[in-house]
Amino acid sequence: MSSPGALYRPDPVPWAARLLARVAVATARVLALLPPRHIRSVLRAVRRGARPASYAQASAARNAVLAVSLRCGRPKGCLPRSLATVLVCRARGTWASWCVGVRALPPPGAHAWVEAQGRPVDESVPAGYFRALFTVPPAKPAAPEVSAGDVDLDRSRLSAE
Repeated sequence: MSSPGALYRPDPVPWAARLLARVAVATARVLALLPPRHIRSVLRAVRRGARPASYAQASAARNAVLAVSLRCGRPKGCLPRSLATVLVCRARGTWASWCVGVRALPPPGAHAWVEAQGRPVDESVPAGYFRALFTVPPAKPAAPEVSAGDVDLDRSRLSAE
């Protein structure tokens, strides 16, 4: 017995973005075979040097992924879809938070999604519907190192009290 369903039809995507998305989807399929801790380690390494993605950038990346992969558009395609989306973002110099968690409301179930600017990207559920078990957010920029030559002390203000 089959159940009725409709596939999401993404907006038109330029050919260059489609090519990038195809590479990201192929990479995501390989990553999805790894244990979660290994996926997280790989993504932490890949995110280095990227600035946080805006909601629009993450949505455009997700749209490109859905334009090239029917498998990622399926309800059970959340893991490769989310992985491919963050990889497309990274290829464009940004990083959206990759999240893995569960539904907060019954029925229970696992889910992987992408967040940008503190909210899930293009998920058709209300805020708070998912509870993240772990995330790979954008890396915090490293604090600039201060060398002795960078510090200009006003010796007249120093006193030995």
